[in-house]
Amino acid sequence: MKDNKGFTLIELLIVVAIIGIIAAIAVPGLLRARQSGNEASAIGSMRAVNSAQSSFASSCGNGFYSPSLTNLGTGPGGTVGVNAFISPDLGSAATVTKSGYTVTMSSSTGAATGAPASCNGLAAGAVVQGYNGTATPMAGGGARAFGTNTTGTIYSATGTTALAMTDTAAPAGASPIQ
Repeated sequence: MKDNKGFTLIELLIVVAIIGIIAAIAVPGLLRARQSGNEASAIGSMRAVNSAQSSFASSCGNGFYSPSLTNLGTGPGGTVGVNAFISPDLGSAATVTKSGYTVTMSSSTGAATGAPASCNGLAAGAVVQGYNGTATPMAGGGARAFGTNTTGTIYSATGTTALAMTDTAAPAGASPIQ
């Protein structure tokens, strides 16, 4: 009498097929969840830019705004990363890649001529009168683009093209989310 222990080939194939079916059902849901997380992170980045600019204007920029993310990443006294107005993940470069999005900031109104120097090392006249920021999705990062400006409103539009932001007006084709 033989003692056969183990699984047959048919049993193993059935288990593999069941695992494949479960994976095919689960993967799209996981991708959507990841995309939603990336979009939430992009919205958070836009909120962080608004908050940092507000803090900069009231405590360091004499009522004016910072011209760049890197300047927001420099705290009072001019030391990069020490008591900065924005977190290092956003203030480390002029264009930052974070959670599947490219985050940038600029100004369409330009430098505030005659403004005094800021407390974090910007020369006199280097601060700006307004700002705008964008979070543009990279491949697989998200399905919506986001932007914000001096008004503090965050806008969103479906698509992977950067929003055409100005310092004070709502971009065409975008909706406010707050």
